[in-house]
Amino acid sequence: MQVIVDLQIHSKYSRAVSPKMNLTEISQWAAKKGINLMATGDWTHPLWFREIKENLKETSEGIYSLAGTNHDLSLQETKFLLSTEISSIYSQGDKVRRVHNLIFSPSIRVCEKVINELKKRGANLMADGRPIVGLSSKDLLQMVLEINEKILFIPAHIWTPWFSVFGSKSGFDSLNELAD
Repeated sequence: MQVIVDLQIHSKYSRAVSPKMNLTEISQWAAKKGINLMATGDWTHPLWFREIKENLKETSEGIYSLAGTNHDLSLQETKFLLSTEISSIYSQGDKVRRVHNLIFSPSIRVCEKVINELKKRGANLMADGRPIVGLSSKDLLQMVLEINEKILFIPAHIWTPWFSVFGSKSGFDSLNELAD
């Protein structure tokens, strides 16, 4: 079986994203383009998280699809992974670092635990689908893995100049430097 995926996407609650980016619309376009596994994006945003909980059902461990019988079969064939992107902005080595990281959660319950921990640390989750935190990538990784070791953590779009692990304006020269 061939699996075609899009692992980095944003909802209508992120800046500069179409207001049409809802789960049904994402499923429709994924089906048209032959993509059968999509990321949800933005589950840290309270309104989007509510939509995820109301509109997706778990079909196998960590895999979700549109709930309900009012969707045509092709839409229900689109599967989702629970994902979000977090913008870490912090100082390290006398430089301001700006790194976006993708976080994939194995379940709704684990998402809730991460959301609660981010709130405890002062994150404004309503501000944007891609929240900004003052945690280093290393500290963010440690935080989420302490919540659940099945979480997948991936530095996003690693070459963009301003918001990536290897960005020329605010990144690092190696992953080892990031982990210091």
